[in-house]
Amino acid sequence: MIGSPFSHSPDASVSRIMLTLLAALLPAVALHAVLFGPGIFISLILCSVFGLALEVLMLNLRGFPAQPFLRDGSVLVTAWLIAMALPTLLPWWVYLVGMGVAVIAGKHLYGGLGQNLFNPAMLGFTVLLVSFPTLLSTWPAASLLAAHTPSLTESLQLVFQGASSISLDAYTMATPLDNLKVNLRAGLTIQQGWWPTIGAREWVALGYLAGGLMLIALRIITWHIPVAFLAGITLTALILKLIDPAHQAGPFFHLIAGGSMLGAFFFATDPVTAATTPIGKLIFGALAGVIAVFIRAFGSYPDGIGFAILLMNAAAPLIDAYTQPKVLGHTRRRRPGASE
Repeated sequence: MIGSPFSHSPDASVSRIMLTLLAALLPAVALHAVLFGPGIFISLILCSVFGLALEVLMLNLRGFPAQPFLRDGSVLVTAWLIAMALPTLLPWWVYLVGMGVAVIAGKHLYGGLGQNLFNPAMLGFTVLLVSFPTLLSTWPAASLLAAHTPSLTESLQLVFQGASSISLDAYTMATPLDNLKVNLRAGLTIQQGWWPTIGAREWVALGYLAGGLMLIALRIITWHIPVAFLAGITLTALILKLIDPAHQAGPFFHLIAGGSMLGAFFFATDPVTAATTPIGKLIFGALAGVIAVFIRAFGSYPDGIGFAILLMNAAAPLIDAYTQPKVLGHTRRRRPGASE
């Protein structure tokens, strides 16, 4: 039996959905290239090549023909999502490890597309975040703020040789979430004159928002999870801000910082690993947003989007089991173990 996602439209094939998802990422890709240089294209190409090669390898090991499965485009969506979630100009092997975790552990060990418990791209990214936290904190600075923006040749040298005449400090800088965590740990407060500012990376978040709205308009995804996810972030950040205004950033900052928009529209809405009932989607999205803000506020990692979504992926089957709508003409089945 083939698992979810299921389609009720003859035009909504898996390949068409995946192609639309790639198109929805293009606004963010364009903004990233303009604001941070050509490194994003290297990341996209490397993740795509590694993903396709690993997909062919796993299909051959499992005894499946490669060509029909490569046509669905799912591995390219996974590759692009990992590339967009990671800093650019990382050593090439980091992208290989991330794609290996995503394709092998996240997808094929569960049985392939439609069978996986966790979002493969989110799993690959989070494993890299836990394994190589220092590497994943070297985010490129915006072209207007960097002392030097690496050219395409210099970018390739950084990725494949790991050495360059460019000082690391010349083209990298901390993200707003990193600044938030570091300054709060240093004892600074907002009342003392420090405030986590937003920058070019948050403009890229607007690209994810535009792509996400396109997906909703085309009915590739529904509004439930993104709206609930962003509402969970907003309400949690607002409550924490009211409780401790000296040490908590406001809702607007949390909405546009880090991976909030990317997570809301592209990771959390995966139809295989998210809740599928209307009420379940709202619960899934809201809890993911709440968990993400709590990790940002009290955890060791600046951003908690990946951990929050993976935790909710694990909870999605249970959420669906308890939020099934009543079937017309049938009484709701009593839960196992419920008293008479």
